[in-house]
Amino acid sequence: MPERRVAVDRELVLQLDVPSRPEFIAVVRLVVASLASDRRALADERIDDLKLAVSEACTNAIEANRSANPAAPVHVEVWEAPDRMEVTVKDNGPGFDPARLEHPPAVTDPQRLQFERGLGIPLIRMLVDSAEFSGTDQGTVVRMTLFGGPANGDDTGTIYMDASKVQGARPLD
Repeated sequence: MPERRVAVDRELVLQLDVPSRPEFIAVVRLVVASLASDRRALADERIDDLKLAVSEACTNAIEANRSANPAAPVHVEVWEAPDRMEVTVKDNGPGFDPARLEHPPAVTDPQRLQFERGLGIPLIRMLVDSAEFSGTDQGTVVRMTLFGGPANGDDTGTIYMDASKVQGARPLD
């Protein structure tokens, strides 16, 4: 069954093109983390997760560009909606089919020690709330989403749970 997409009002808050060189990964990571901590109600650990996911996506984009078009920049965008922040990283590489990626062996499998590459995409999926990978002949777009309301006190994106309806719950003293 195809995934059903819902239109969400969102706003572009950053566009950034950086050269396809590893020393620019830190720049992207710091800019995105600064925006996330300033504009979203996210715990420090979630911002750290986002930084690592962005680093992995940028590393993959740089490698893809270097193989196909070394002069092409890595394009990064940050989007906001009331309940989320989305970061996209685009490259100009040959593209790939995410469904055809080789899965690494389980962490407990001794063969895992021989598996040196290919951990970035599973790591990205683990670190963010939603990760989408779109590969085309013009490159790959990675869209990473973290859910959480704005830092300005507007709780539009906050999910509340009525503890009184949870069996066995009791009020805090």
